[in-house]
Amino acid sequence: MDKIDLKKRFKELYSAPTREFCEIHVPTLTYLKVDGAGDPNSAAAYREAITWLYGVSYAVKFAAKALGQDYVVPPLEALWWADDPGSFVRREKETWRWTVMIPAPDIVTDAMFEAAAAKIGAKLGPRPVSLRFEPYAEGRSLQILHIGRYDDEGPTLARLHHEVMPGRGVTFNGPHHEIYLSDPRKTEAAKLRTILRQPIR
Repeated sequence: MDKIDLKKRFKELYSAPTREFCEIHVPTLTYLKVDGAGDPNSAAAYREAITWLYGVSYAVKFAAKALGQDYVVPPLEALWWADDPGSFVRREKETWRWTVMIPAPDIVTDAMFEAAAAKIGAKLGPRPVSLRFEPYAEGRSLQILHIGRYDDEGPTLARLHHEVMPGRGVTFNGPHHEIYLSDPRKTEAAKLRTILRQPIR
């Protein structure tokens, strides 16, 4: 049984240079999502959201495998936004709002998602109100690969907001997007690999 691997199918979405922002076109993909707000390091809702996302993602994967179709669960991703985009540069995390999400291949159906959510709900209790399975389109975007601590992203984002985007004559067209290529539980902070993406118009 060949496994579907979105990282291999869409290589350009999971790689980028480390020094300069590159422009890409992001196709519409379907994601499992949970919304929340607050500092991801301390908000209980953030930990709960991650637990639910991984639980449902793997339950869907195993359901697909039982039907003869298997896939690699992709890395965790998150959308981040705030009333003032400068709060990301200043790392004012208490003001942030977020959507954590994990993509799924097109073999996954709404019925498979609902069955998986019910299965995980039997273990974890009531499902998050915002847990859903839906398409997300970003289109034209700029992205770069950040290596290092999450809190060291500020200067790169400041350059994006104040130099790169104005220099290209573009503006924001959606939330800041991060793709976590490294597992922070197994990788030292200085070596974390994170795609930083900004949809533009």
